Amino acid sequence: MARTPALSTRVLLICAAIGVATGVLQVAAGAVSAPVSAFVPVLYGLVLGVHVVPGVVAQALLRLPWVALITHLLAALVASAFAPPWIGRYLGTALLIGGLQEGIAALTRYRQWQAWRFFVSAVIVGAVIAVAIWFAADVAKFAVWGQILYVTLFIVGPVLWTAVGLAVGSALRRAGVARTSTAASRR
Repeated sequence: MARTPALSTRVLLICAAIGVATGVLQVAAGAVSAPVSAFVPVLYGLVLGVHVVPGVVAQALLRLPWVALITHLLAALVASAFAPPWIGRYLGTALLIGGLQEGIAALTRYRQWQAWRFFVSAVIVGAVIAVAIWFAADVAKFAVWGQILYVTLFIVGPVLWTAVGLAVGSALRRAGVARTSTAASRR
């Protein structure tokens, strides 16, 4: 059985940089989430989908175990600095989504980095969050068309944000950022 290499300082610094940038993105999403929830709640899934970005960028760029979870946790800490009362939500979301992304990558033994794997992950994340939010937001109070749209957008949101994350991760990889890690450059 091959031993998983320890994450280098360079990899951790890349995770930190991605975490800071995506944490600020989550702050922006948090700022619009309350008005969206209040005035157009069926669109909330599109806003909440932004939380997949830290792990997608980290995994697409570095292609290593644990980078999604580490980056998610760092992004959550950055976002929490701007909204301290939400630290539990940010950390919980980071653990849930980062954990799902790591788990799905682990199922392929961290060997599948094609776009399809990221989109399968996005659909699973969206479905899990849709179920949780269904009860928290009492979605059953909406008309049937609203319930269908609500759940659909909770799946579409992570898929759209995954496309954004893949584009960013691919651009960073083409720019040579991943070459700073010998383990990442061998893949």
